[in-house]
Amino acid sequence: MTSRRNFLQKLTLSAVSLPLIPNFTQKPQAIMNSNPKKASTLRVAIMGLGGYATRVAKAMLDSKNAKLVGLISGTPSKIKDWQATYDIPDKNCYNYENFDAIKDNPDIDAVYIITPNALHHPQTLRVAAAGKHVICEKPMALNAKEGREMVAACEEAGVKLLVGYRMHFEPNTLEIIRLRDSGAFGEIKFFQGLSGFRIGDPTQWRLNKELAGGGAMMDIGIYSINGARYMVGEEPIWVTAQETKTDPVKFKEGVDETITFQFGFPSGVISSCLSTYSTSNLDKFFLNGTKGFAEMQPSTGYGPIKAWTNEGPLNFPHVTHQTVQMDKMAGIILDGESAKVPVDGREGLKDLIIIDAIYKAVKTGKKVKLDLG
Repeated sequence: MTSRRNFLQKLTLSAVSLPLIPNFTQKPQAIMNSNPKKASTLRVAIMGLGGYATRVAKAMLDSKNAKLVGLISGTPSKIKDWQATYDIPDKNCYNYENFDAIKDNPDIDAVYIITPNALHHPQTLRVAAAGKHVICEKPMALNAKEGREMVAACEEAGVKLLVGYRMHFEPNTLEIIRLRDSGAFGEIKFFQGLSGFRIGDPTQWRLNKELAGGGAMMDIGIYSINGARYMVGEEPIWVTAQETKTDPVKFKEGVDETITFQFGFPSGVISSCLSTYSTSNLDKFFLNGTKGFAEMQPSTGYGPIKAWTNEGPLNFPHVTHQTVQMDKMAGIILDGESAKVPVDGREGLKDLIIIDAIYKAVKTGKKVKLDLG
């Protein structure tokens, strides 16, 4: 597995353009999208054909404004299977060495990068250089330095950089934000975010610092970081953090198992959050004010989200998060629409700045000041 990862990295970092992957035979029965597409449909190529990419691809079958039209993978057999399933033509299929050639493909508008964290930075730079819009899974990069370079590269190329923050379009989440803004909860005083599950396979890339950039914080803790910001409605100005590690064999140096962290906000709001790979059933947000509260559990899972306030339950119907996300992102990229909670590269960069600070706070044991601009 290690050799495969190294090979994948070498392929991704290569800027050599090779011929397109040729002539995969398609199976006769492909999944067709029954929903008619708008004239301004966002045509998307997915890079990295793993489990979450499969979820996104299936969700796009129900999308009205986005369509899967291209594939990028280092595994030819996966491309062959996906072509047959999603009716993707040979001319829109690439590998990690030759995907720079998408610059000459007018049938692809954007690339959705769903690969290990360490690959997001180099892949984004190459996609931007090819003149295509970028949608990148979270975390956007391994650190703030990489994030700044990604933002700058996309701005220089004149393309959009969006991050896969699906919760920014989730109706229960947006309703709680609306209620907060209306004053329904009074003066906000406290936020709690709990994000965790018990991770399995010890050989997976998420437990490899070289590919993941850390451990639970990069994968699941980022939900509480991001959630604290959009639920409170302010940017934190300091962070403290503490790490606990019970299994140093599974969670090697630089791969965090459990981190608790606390934010302070300009108004005086305090947040207390937990990120862990050692305990399941942790997916909860709690926002408390002087007049009321909002609670979500699960708060960031694939759904359905369950939420309630001091006035009673919220009962928004569940729609697949990735379907809504892709439709909304199509509007942002093609029609200049905006999101109530931003999903652009600068939003992703803020979370990376905070993650850097959390790791620094763990290492030093000190309160770290934050400046998110």
